[in-house]
Amino acid sequence: MQTGVSTVTAQRIGVPREVFPGEKRVATVPEVVEKLIKLGFKVAIESGAGDLANFSDDTYRAAGAEVIDGAAALWAASDMVLKVRGPTSDEVGLMREGGTLISFIWPAQNPELLQQLTAKNATVLAIDALPRMLSRAQKMDALTSQAGVTGYRAVIEAANAFGRFFNGQITAAGKVQPAKVFIAGAGVAGLAAIGTAAGLGAIVRANDTRAEVADQVTSLGGEFVKVEYEEEGGGGGGGGYAKVMSEGFQQAQRDMYAKQAREVDIIITTALIPGKPAPKLITAEMVKSMKPGSVIVDMAAEQGGNCELTEPGMAVVKHGVTIVGYTDLASRLSKQSSTLYATNLFRLTEELCKTKDGIINVNMEDDAIRGLTVTKEGSITWPAPAPKLPAAATAPVKPAAANAAKKGHGHGAPSEPMAGSKLAIMFGVAAALFWLIGANAPKEFLSHFTVFVLACFVGYMVVWNVKPALHTPLMSVTNAISSIIAIGALVQISPMGSAVDRPNDLITWVAGAGIVLTAINMFGGFAVTQRMLAMFRK
Repeated sequence: MQTGVSTVTAQRIGVPREVFPGEKRVATVPEVVEKLIKLGFKVAIESGAGDLANFSDDTYRAAGAEVIDGAAALWAASDMVLKVRGPTSDEVGLMREGGTLISFIWPAQNPELLQQLTAKNATVLAIDALPRMLSRAQKMDALTSQAGVTGYRAVIEAANAFGRFFNGQITAAGKVQPAKVFIAGAGVAGLAAIGTAAGLGAIVRANDTRAEVADQVTSLGGEFVKVEYEEEGGGGGGGGYAKVMSEGFQQAQRDMYAKQAREVDIIITTALIPGKPAPKLITAEMVKSMKPGSVIVDMAAEQGGNCELTEPGMAVVKHGVTIVGYTDLASRLSKQSSTLYATNLFRLTEELCKTKDGIINVNMEDDAIRGLTVTKEGSITWPAPAPKLPAAATAPVKPAAANAAKKGHGHGAPSEPMAGSKLAIMFGVAAALFWLIGANAPKEFLSHFTVFVLACFVGYMVVWNVKPALHTPLMSVTNAISSIIAIGALVQISPMGSAVDRPNDLITWVAGAGIVLTAINMFGGFAVTQRMLAMFRK
């Protein structure tokens, strides 16, 4: 007898061992397994999948996952598979008909893989196709999390190959100059590299096609090197990625790179354009112009490389320059990168399973999910249309403005903005106060009060027009104003005048203490200033 209630079995998430040569990452970690189970899913891990990232089978079992021996059994038992690298042809053959796959796919570079997946009637979400301009997509942005790891690791590889200190030092054996590092591209990976290199004490320069990132470069301790060419439309591309620049801009950029290559010790390149080979930024001639012992770390090696002489997956020496073209930078910090990647996939799974019943819903009306989905139930859906960004909100009409419009009965212009009226009232009140003070206060008070008001105005304008990064040294310098206090205290303990006019002992002691404290404040302020300013000198 039917009860009218249908029972739906929760889906099983499978995580196979990565088979790509040198890949040490794993698509989920034990702490995330527990969260996936709370969403209603069953989780299965291929035995040994996390070994190279220091996650044993026992830790997965303790988190509630089932450990399955063999890739074939794992793929056959999984409704949805989480991976790091795109599947090989053999892995596609193991995939369950109509199953779901989430991993890096790079659909523009792998059209054959898309065809193989559609033949399986698969639904595939490419984590690299996420539309990054959506703020809610940031938690799922695996490209960003992995780029942060690779940017850090690129600097570590550069330091290992460089053979010298990054920071400048003065020793008994002589002075060591700091290393000069140039970073091409100030995206997430580039910014991570800038912060790491600056933290190690190097002189860091960076460039990006997007001039708006200059402040970010500066805030991390780098110097933004601008290309002397105005590109129409800026350097930002669709989806929050970079775009291909005009030939004029590229020539000006090459000239700037050639100059930097002659001057710096280390170049780190990070430039990638979605759906296209990595742009060639560093030519063979630039490599020849670099100083012997210099280093290039090409973070775009897997997509063809930004340097003409890069050999993907290898570190080679050409023209006396070490060119590092490793394609597994994130894998070299496998535990950290796996944890970040697993968190990104968990956040995506949350969006797919909002009901927390272990059943996913690939909602093609959701801009983020639509952007990620490259095949849906055997049909290619890539590339996705541009996300529908919300229209700019219209500012609500203020009641005062609405009332003014009503009073005008539709004739003439609206009344002046309330801000102008308030400003006029403020100046009127201030003028009245000054008149009252001038009419009743003694001359001595009026002169002191005028100096006080002017000091407040000048102090405000000085601080307001200085960059926030320099506020601390600025304020420490303004401690010199304490000299006014010192002068007042000296006047109080001055022996001049008659005995009647001389201060009593209490005033003398208070004034003396004021001089001591003021002196400490003044000299301490200048000491702090010198230390702060030294941080901005290279």
